[in-house]
Amino acid sequence: MLIRPATSQDADAIWAMLEPVFRAGETYAIPPDISRDDAVAYWMGGTHRAWVAEADIGVIGTAYLCPNHKGNADHICNAGFVTAPAARGRGVAQGLLNHVLAEARVAGFGAMQFNFVVATNTGAIALWQRNGFEIVGTLTRAFRHPSAGLVDAHIMYQLLS
Repeated sequence: MLIRPATSQDADAIWAMLEPVFRAGETYAIPPDISRDDAVAYWMGGTHRAWVAEADIGVIGTAYLCPNHKGNADHICNAGFVTAPAARGRGVAQGLLNHVLAEARVAGFGAMQFNFVVATNTGAIALWQRNGFEIVGTLTRAFRHPSAGLVDAHIMYQLLS
């Protein structure tokens, strides 16, 4: 697996991964009807630095890294991750996480915070915890899951230095 910076030429591949995740409305606090252009701009625009993971079958994952706050809290970063359905269970998320954590340290971030990890996203929670993230807070019934109803969302945090 090769992880490289995402470019505008990756927009279609990134959208192909984001669309089913955002449309399902189960893990991201993103409007399920978000447009392609808005989704790609969210993922790759502004202060986000984005990467793609490639394998023999093409782009199989994507991640972004950005400051989580401004001003006196701009040393805390945030990240997002999506794996292509055909590549799940192949270590893509772990590889992207390792890459993004390394990039965050190089960029001088002191901690990474995941603001809103939906409690039903147990695979992601387990991965983050295996990699040193702690649940530091829980927002009770904060997410309208399309099939589970109102579910909790966690704030997860890891010091990087």
